[in-house]
Amino acid sequence: MSAGPSIFIILIVIIGLLAIIGIFVMVVYNGLVQLRNMYKNAFSQIDVQLKRRYDLIPNLVETAKAYMSHERETLEAVIAARNSASTAREAAAANPGSAAALSQLSHADAGLTGMMGRLFAVSEAYPDLKANQNMMQLTEELTTTENKVAFARQAYNDSVLAFNNKREVFPNNIVAGIFSFQEAALFEIEASAERVAPKVQF
Repeated sequence: MSAGPSIFIILIVIIGLLAIIGIFVMVVYNGLVQLRNMYKNAFSQIDVQLKRRYDLIPNLVETAKAYMSHERETLEAVIAARNSASTAREAAAANPGSAAALSQLSHADAGLTGMMGRLFAVSEAYPDLKANQNMMQLTEELTTTENKVAFARQAYNDSVLAFNNKREVFPNNIVAGIFSFQEAALFEIEASAERVAPKVQF
């Protein structure tokens, strides 16, 4: 009896197994790509809201400057903190999911939040500023933006969790390792400066 048919059957089995493995790798790879794109898109929503927040701050400082001429140091510190946070935002937007970039953004944004709190505390001594229509509108816009940032951050963190879970389970972790899918970092607010929407009575 010829060994030909048995070799043929073995080849078919091997080809079948390779096809199954190839399909599995393709499905896992595509799933990881989709989840990575989802968390990057979710971060872009944070980026939009942070950019809006940072764009509102110079207008608020300009409005305050007319009334707070003796608080130049505070106003300059707010702008410096805003510029630092804006630079960190750009770095994080270029590499969403990077632990270093998100940590730097969180730190810079916490510094800005602290400076904004200081500005609002100082503004309490200026009743005319508190009554200014432009200041009231800008403060309301900042509050609304803070809420949008919080929602966008939660959506981003949910997307990162889904990606990391898919990436870490066996046997997906083998495929993730082969194709260098790195763990994505959550965007967490520094505990010492938990962001609170400005509470200023106008």
